[in-house]
Amino acid sequence: MQGLLRKAGAVMVPFLAVVCGSVLAQGSYPGKPIRIIVPFAPGGPNDLLGRMVAQKLTEAWGQSVVVENRGGAGGTVGLDVAAKSTGDGYTLAMGGSSNMTVAPSLYRKLPYDSIRDFTPVINVAHVAYALAVNPTVPAKTVKELIAIARKKAGYLSYGSSGTGSMSSLAAELLKSMAKVNIVHVPYKGTAPALTDVISGQIDMMLADLAVIQPHARAGKLRVIAVTGMKRLPSAPGIPTVGESGLRGYEVSPWFGVVGPAGVPRDIVAKLNGAIAAGLKAADILRRFQQLGYEAIGGTPEQFAATIKSDIAKYARIVKTAGIKAEL
Repeated sequence: MQGLLRKAGAVMVPFLAVVCGSVLAQGSYPGKPIRIIVPFAPGGPNDLLGRMVAQKLTEAWGQSVVVENRGGAGGTVGLDVAAKSTGDGYTLAMGGSSNMTVAPSLYRKLPYDSIRDFTPVINVAHVAYALAVNPTVPAKTVKELIAIARKKAGYLSYGSSGTGSMSSLAAELLKSMAKVNIVHVPYKGTAPALTDVISGQIDMMLADLAVIQPHARAGKLRVIAVTGMKRLPSAPGIPTVGESGLRGYEVSPWFGVVGPAGVPRDIVAKLNGAIAAGLKAADILRRFQQLGYEAIGGTPEQFAATIKSDIAKYARIVKTAGIKAEL
């Protein structure tokens, strides 16, 4: 019996050492700098939100949180780097609708699985999208725009920041639900597409409201609707697509924090709590108001459910539109 106890003790001592070491490591988290991979170039919504998160975590914990921009292939390169990192909470990433929920249907050789390879932490914010037309287009509502498109198939054209981008999917959903033919003209980015909408080379575009509004204020574009389920507090005078001619329509691009698979639950909870608190800070709320962003927050489980449901939603849009792209 004593021999058995000695053998059991010999097994338990290293086991307990590992467990206790893990608990101590998690309890002292963060004990070293954290990096947040932003899978796009500096300046866009993903980057802005990533830097806001990094700022609030640094303020909360007094530990350095560094943003690392790793752009490429529609945001999939940076996410792949994050997916292949150690799941210890020291490498995070800003995932988004495009690279987490659209990409699985768009790319046949996606290097990661959006559900299996990531740990959802918190959904940070919705980015307001809007439908804007060149002022020469004789439509001031979505209903009027649809009427024009139905009367003259292929007469109207829309620009996007690229095939399979959120701007193209938002337009393709509108086309599908309204049963109209509007010609797609893809560009390599939002800026050149908007330039051609402003010049009248193409008729319309769906894009980030914060990017569109300065041109609308200058009279170069007409914003006729926003794409979310409800009007924006920052732009209450702009109706939604759903209420102004296409009931049930919604596109609400989001950006949220994810980690690699296997991040311990207590570290996820600590990150979730700190980021949620940061989203309620007065300076962040003011900045969101300026940009037309809407804080989301919520639990990791809610974020996981959003990712799963949106994968199915965008799969239907990609299939219906026959969109194909390759990495």
